[in-house]
This record gives sequence, C-alpha cells and structure tokens, in this order.
Amino acid sequence: MLRSALELADRGWHVFPCALGGKQPALRGNWQNHATTDPDRIRAWWAGRAYNIGISCGPSGLVVVDLDVPKDHGRGQASGVASLARLCRQSGQRFPLQTFTVATPSGGFHLYFTATGHQVRNSAGSLGLLIDIRADGGYVIGPGSHVDGRAYRPHNTFSPAPLPGWIAEALEKPPPEPVPSSRAVPEPARATAWALAALREETRRMATAVDGTRHDTLNRAAFNLGQLVGSGFLPELAVVSSLTDAARQSGLPERDINRIIHSGMTAGTRHPRVPRQNPPSRSPGPRPSRLSRDGPAASAPRPAF
Repeated sequence: MLRSALELADRGWHVFPCALGGKQPALRGNWQNHATTDPDRIRAWWAGRAYNIGISCGPSGLVVVDLDVPKDHGRGQASGVASLARLCRQSGQRFPLQTFTVATPSGGFHLYFTATGHQVRNSAGSLGLLIDIRADGGYVIGPGSHVDGRAYRPHNTFSPAPLPGWIAEALEKPPPEPVPSSRAVPEPARATAWALAALREETRRMATAVDGTRHDTLNRAAFNLGQLVGSGFLPELAVVSSLTDAARQSGLPERDINRIIHSGMTAGTRHPRVPRQNPPSRSPGPRPSRLSRDGPAASAPRPAF
C-alpha cells in the first residue's frame, strides 16, 4: 500500500489514508486539508498500517467518472457502462476508453480524466443512471486498495486524457427553473405551507425510491430543500432529519446518507428559492429540479464507488 500511495503521488495526485478495508477517511480533521504528494508524510502515514488510499480529485486536477453497477448485479438492469455507452451513441461520440481506468471491487470502473477548466461539480446520476462524478471537493479510492477482500485494480494505465468536452458540457447544463406551486403564495403563512408541502413530497419520493435511483433522488431532494433552507422557508434540522429517515426507509446505505444530504444541501443553499407570485398552473404541487451541477458530491464528499 505504501508503494501504491507513493506511485500515485508521483503522478502528482494528492493522497491520504482511508480506513483499512474501507472507504472512509482515516484522518482526524478535514481530509481535504491533509491530502498530499509529500513522500515523507506518505511514508509516515503508511509506515505501520496498510491503509486504503484516498485520492483528492480537486488538487490532483482530476475528474473521475464512476461507472457503477446495480446492487443485485444484472437482472436486466442498466449499468453505468451501459448508460455511458447510450449517451455516447446519442451524442455521436466514441466511448472514452483511452484514459487511466481502474476496475472497482463492485464490478464497475473509474475513468480518470484531467480537469479542463470547466466548472465540473460532484454529482450522483446527473449524467446518467449509475454514473457518478467526482471532481473538486470529492475523492475516490485509489488502485491498490481493498474492500471486502477485493482490490481496486488498474485496468488501463494510460495517462488520464482531458475530460471530453461533450461530457463537461452535459455536466454544466443548468437545472430548469423549479415550479414550486400552482398558485401565487404571497403571504408568509401560505409560503410556509408551500415549503412544508415540498418537504413532504421530497421525503415521499426518497422513501419510495428504487435501487439504482436512490443516490440521485436523495441528492436532488437535498438540493431542492436546501434552496428552501437558504431562503429561510424551512429549518435545516427538520430537512436533515426528514431526509435521513426517508433515505433509511428506502434502503440507502447508512454510510452514504449523511454525505449526500450535506453535499446537496450545501449546493442548494447557494441558490435560494422563493415562491413565485404567478407560477404556471399546470403543476399541482412542488416539483424537484434536475440535479444541480453544484451538487453533491462535495460534502462530506462521497467516495466514487
């Protein structure tokens, strides 16, 4: 593990130790402040324990596309590879094979690209089903690491290619304007009722989300409700508590819940949303926006696997 960590650092990638056989940072404090290419610090970290290796994407200049697989492995369900292949066909592009690639223990792949100046954010499902993005503020588990006795293995050792422009542009598309209500909500009391209705609808969607959509659904819900927290219509504690309960009910792994909620809400509060005075009448209730290019991801950042 020490050798692998040093090899990754020699590529200019900022590394830090993660839990033995796990995916969580093994450092006290913020891992983003500790990730480094300093070989002396790396040797000190890995001198006595075979920690897994985290790679901080932002300072490493990386954007990693995580192509995941459904948890029940193939019952006619899509995979991240299939989703990306479909996007390539629709866009008239080649599948981006000529780049550094890591096979993950789950059966998926991490495609490593160099950042190209586009404002790419961490996200879950914004590009396609079972496709996650790790960029500035996110991290991935590096090759050589092991989870559940299975390794992250280099599959293609090319140098990372620049992030394809068509992928960067797809990730930069802004979300459509949300439609919060079917009628004007000018009074504070009615605005509060509108916000609470949005909270109930988003938690209902999360609690009933099916496998393969849960990460994206939680990210969208956290972003949308974070907008209402940012505008003062909902208290943060109520949103976090409600979304956490709904995510647990859906079956989302506990290790993912906090970091997705934190990431999505952090992004949402940067874009506060208020009721329209004269919104369109076609929608009977609040409708979630598409996943923002600001969410998640960054958060208590999510490992891209």
